[in-house]
Amino acid sequence: MSSLFIVVNEDRFFLSHRKPVALAAINEGFNVTIVAKDTGQRVEIEKLGLRFIDLPINPTGMNLPEEWKTFSFLKKLYETERPALVHHVGLKNILWGGIAAKQANIKGVVNAVSGLGGLFNGKKLSITAKAVLGLIRFSNKRANVRVIFQNNDDMSIFLANNAVKPNQIAFTKGSGIDLGEYVYTQQPDSDPVNIIFTGRMVREKGICDLIEAAEILKPEFENKAKFLLCGRLTPNKSGISEEYMAQHCDGNYICWLGERKDIRQLLEKSHIVAFPSYYREGVPKSLIEAAAAGRPIVTCDSIGCKDVVDESINGFLIEPKNPRMLAERLKTLIIDKDLRDRMGKAARQKAEREFAIEKVVKTHIDIYRQLSRD
Repeated sequence: MSSLFIVVNEDRFFLSHRKPVALAAINEGFNVTIVAKDTGQRVEIEKLGLRFIDLPINPTGMNLPEEWKTFSFLKKLYETERPALVHHVGLKNILWGGIAAKQANIKGVVNAVSGLGGLFNGKKLSITAKAVLGLIRFSNKRANVRVIFQNNDDMSIFLANNAVKPNQIAFTKGSGIDLGEYVYTQQPDSDPVNIIFTGRMVREKGICDLIEAAEILKPEFENKAKFLLCGRLTPNKSGISEEYMAQHCDGNYICWLGERKDIRQLLEKSHIVAFPSYYREGVPKSLIEAAAAGRPIVTCDSIGCKDVVDESINGFLIEPKNPRMLAERLKTLIIDKDLRDRMGKAARQKAEREFAIEKVVKTHIDIYRQLSRD
């Protein structure tokens, strides 16, 4: 039985984004271990029959002693346990895990680029970004490596900087969605019109822009619309403080719900999904969930987000950092129920065409099989 290590930043990310892949790998006969930071959900992973190893990692920021600790841990782990395959998810795990796997001479390596984040947000690559790509180029320069991308923009950066070879590339459009769990539902008939955001409370996710857009609309729609901000605080340097949320959310017109596990139910009670992120996303899971549930979307014409919305078909694409344009598009949807219905149905159709979890799982299992044979 081939051993497979799936390395992700945090246990909760594994549960929300990679669980179906791991369970399918078990069914294929792989002995699967999850390597992630334990934030309190380790027991949920172990209940699935998966082995869990706590990963020392700072998911946000760059602190050299902490980075060295992460790299050293993975190198020792790989040298000691000798897994047949390692699957790194996220830039930091690709960086340190890729080098560790090369030095430990691990047989097969899968690197999943799930968005490049703030480090690659500028128009030109920073010195740090170039250095990261250089290290990834070094670790990827070997046999039996596959790199999975979620959007063409990220893939283009890697190709332009020789961090990946064309024959190493695979592609999935996001992490996929269970279309049997996230089913299409008619929008609620009741007032007010609920506009929901789901994601971490980080400035680059557009939270401040959404709050400003809500304030622009308030004189006209205070009793006709409601903004639901759903997500956890984060220690990220651009994370929004609890004080900021308390100051700007009145609990009536603008409501901060904190971290929630009932996203599907919240989507069913909502009419519109707003996600004005200019963070360098892969393909946001929150938008895939919105599409599957049949909700019209307003998001930025930015990397990752634009892959979920066909302009004026299942939603609107707006300029990043443009609260007024965001307010205008939201107003259009608030006042036009028929448009919301049409866009919601188109969103579900797009989800069925492009985001089914079965496609994502098949791509991963095919890669695992190939690398375990080579």
